[in-house]
Amino acid sequence: MPILNAIVHRIEKAGDAPARLLAASEPLSASDTLEAMLEGLTRAYHAKSKAWGHFQDVEFDTQGDAEAGDVTEGNASDEGGGSVLAAEITDYLADKRDFVTLTRGIAERLARLLDDHLSASGDLLVLDTRFGDARFLTLALLHHREGFAIDDALRPVPARQLNLTQMSLAARLDVSQWQAGDSRQYLSWTRERGGKALAEGFAALLGAVEGVDAPGETRTLLKAFSDYVEKEDLAEEASREKTETLVDYASDQASRGEPITLEELSELLDEQQPKAFYDHIRNADYGLSPEIPPDRKTLNQFKRFTGRAGGVSISFDSHLLGSSVEYDEHSDRLIIKQVPKQLKEQLKRQG
Repeated sequence: MPILNAIVHRIEKAGDAPARLLAASEPLSASDTLEAMLEGLTRAYHAKSKAWGHFQDVEFDTQGDAEAGDVTEGNASDEGGGSVLAAEITDYLADKRDFVTLTRGIAERLARLLDDHLSASGDLLVLDTRFGDARFLTLALLHHREGFAIDDALRPVPARQLNLTQMSLAARLDVSQWQAGDSRQYLSWTRERGGKALAEGFAALLGAVEGVDAPGETRTLLKAFSDYVEKEDLAEEASREKTETLVDYASDQASRGEPITLEELSELLDEQQPKAFYDHIRNADYGLSPEIPPDRKTLNQFKRFTGRAGGVSISFDSHLLGSSVEYDEHSDRLIIKQVPKQLKEQLKRQG
């Protein structure tokens, strides 16, 4: 992944004292170490719980320039920072603002955010990268941890290391999707530490608006899959195989920071009828987008309970436990509230 620009600004914060910005005066030089750190940072970021959305109030015309009047006096302030950041990035992409100036402005606003909501020092790493035809702008506030190393005399010595997995605040902009203007999911940002006030403050700094509820969309997709398995009346083994296919595909997309594509998933679930699952979703009108940012936490909770004994075979999705299916541990009974239609018809015929 070629690095077009990279820089680190340090923000020092101790207790109640105001945050102190130690700004870099020039970008980092390219190096193998920087490339390796980018790979580690990308993997760590994809594993985080994130919000997905878009910039507020800034749109592109067909030439990729910000349209006149998109940034208004009311929101072009340091307090909100939303349209300010989008406009600054637009200027940078048009070579009207240099990378140092762009990133220093971000660091200054981030320092004020730390003053208000988080008492922690950190190094702000900002990278402009290109991967194939796609271009990304990534920022992450990284912290250090104390560790150990072995020196040339083979003795253990203290070593201070960047903790890539501990990102208080991080965001990633898909520049190519933003400029194309056909997506509302081109911006993602972390939202897992520091409470609601910090999360809202960081979203305001980015000028970000959630365009899709990743956990909600993932839950709806899993519900659609459960309905599909029930409608097709699949055998237990086939149901388990399809469940594993869905989870493996979605988890792989999450690890790469890519969305779940419904058509691609449908093809993987049934090679003989590649449109079957996709048509099921569209015909039932679940309201799902063609592409869904996967939520790893929701995926990890999805599994099927299965069991066979005495001629009885039972299989159901874990999210149905407590709603459509209840387990009474005291009397060792499983209560099914919504009997599958096909099973119900068989029972009626038998009666």
